[in-house]
Amino acid sequence: MKKVAVLGASNDTEKYGHKAVRAYQKQGWEVYPVNPKESEVCSIKSFKDIDELPDDIDRISFYINPKVGITLLAKVKAKGIKEVFINPGAESDDLLDKADELGINLTFACSIRDIGEAPGDF
Repeated sequence: MKKVAVLGASNDTEKYGHKAVRAYQKQGWEVYPVNPKESEVCSIKSFKDIDELPDDIDRISFYINPKVGITLLAKVKAKGIKEVFINPGAESDDLLDKADELGINLTFACSIRDIGEAPGDF
């Protein structure tokens, strides 16, 4: 089973961080919500920080402001997460530059669509 961390996971059903958690669950992924303000998302324990995640995460999906995302890239690199999805609204030139500096390959795309789901279905 693949493992995904969703940065910006939310209990607000209108937010894409919520839709992503549900979409990944539907596709059989083991989901690790990350949000310092939530103790649970979709009845799954939420992690406060990337540092708390297990070391064998396959993918991380960013649903956060790019100014925050930039500050977390070094932690993503330290965890050795290979697939890094930057969803629409979470991207910026500065984030791309920082990822290049750290040697992190980014995918700029909707990770919900990447797994064969449509955000509007959630």
